[in-house]
Amino acid sequence: MLLNKKTTKAVFKIALPAVGEMILYMMIWVFDTMMVGQYGGNIAVSSVGLSSEIMYSFSNIFIAIGVSVGITSLVARKYGAKEYDLAEEYATLGFLIGSIISLIFFLILFFMNKKILTLVGADNNVVMLGSIYTKIASIGIFFNMLMNMLNALLRGYGNTKTPLMASILVNIINIPLDYALIFGKFNFPELGVAGAAIATTIAQISGFIFIALYVVFKSKLKLRLKYIKDFNLTMIKDFSKLFIPSSMQEAAFSISRLLSNFMIVSMGTIAFAANQITTTIESISFMPGSGFAVAATALVGHKIGEKKFKEAKEYAYTSIILGTALMFICSLLFLSFPRGLIRLFINSSEHSVIQLGALCLMVASIEQPFMGISMIAGGALKGAGNTKTPFIISLISSWCIRLPLMIYVIYVLKLSVIWVWIITSLQWLFDGTLIFILFKKYFRHLK
Repeated sequence: MLLNKKTTKAVFKIALPAVGEMILYMMIWVFDTMMVGQYGGNIAVSSVGLSSEIMYSFSNIFIAIGVSVGITSLVARKYGAKEYDLAEEYATLGFLIGSIISLIFFLILFFMNKKILTLVGADNNVVMLGSIYTKIASIGIFFNMLMNMLNALLRGYGNTKTPLMASILVNIINIPLDYALIFGKFNFPELGVAGAAIATTIAQISGFIFIALYVVFKSKLKLRLKYIKDFNLTMIKDFSKLFIPSSMQEAAFSISRLLSNFMIVSMGTIAFAANQITTTIESISFMPGSGFAVAATALVGHKIGEKKFKEAKEYAYTSIILGTALMFICSLLFLSFPRGLIRLFINSSEHSVIQLGALCLMVASIEQPFMGISMIAGGALKGAGNTKTPFIISLISSWCIRLPLMIYVIYVLKLSVIWVWIITSLQWLFDGTLIFILFKKYFRHLK
């Protein structure tokens, strides 16, 4: 397929700010992991890594890939059809549902953090540090989830620049505070892991305030209290048909990944630290896929709302080509500089972690293009209102391929953590190939 200049420009206009935004939000987790790794070695990395994995996984399941995708998809289609009141009503009801879920999730994390970390098999040192981090950071995660839903409203009508500005603000606050509170610089107390959690929480609250003020005073579409008073059950059902399969898709993937991490905990702190650092680095490479998936969801949704199905297909294919090309560049970086990338996250004396992590990262380079295809083709399908296909594929790849092989490799064969990454590469190869085949079939018959 030859890329159309106008279409490419439109995709980049939405995707690049979204990619930048997501990279910057991911940098919060990255800098927390990086600085506590330099501060406290593999125990600190394991504590913050495991706690963050749990928090962000369930935040993604319920909000970022669940409710927020529902908001973006419906707002995009209603905005494209010029049904602005309906777009605002769906956004308001979606935000209400998401706020209730976010509050419940925050309360569980705040009051049950030790039990959760003990339940997954973490050793006493990791539980002690991880529970401190989780309790404080859960406050920030609550505001991050609220902000994510407001960002979803803005993305729905094509505004990805304002969420990018919010992510810049969050990082401007988080990075210096991380440094000051972890290491005790600039007359701040040396708080270690707790300092990382405090810095992150302050930054995320600041980001939420920025986005909330923008939505209230500047946004083209707003949340309206009247839609909560005049509660529309039919619209809630319509919204649920989108966000529940999308949440279940993320749940199929994230819960299987969490269970895999819990298994890796049993391999010791060196293996887990190497795996966690590799996961953190790879999480940055997710961002081109995620950003172009946002563009695909919004642009396909707009064009379907306008009944311009040919243009919807063109935007979908263009998003896939551009996003996957960027993911391939990430593959090349992983292959070219694995040890250098791992060293950024751990004290240079941790030779075993660096060596093992470098090998894991090289294997992880295989899955990047397939991951990009899966994410972006899935985003296009969601823009068209089809959230069931990505869910079913994720369920099969995560629970029928990844988990059984993980159990066999870790508990039966007792192989190295490198095999964990060989299995995830097989999972993404299957996932990306199958979703692209079904995506082509769905869009071929779209009328």
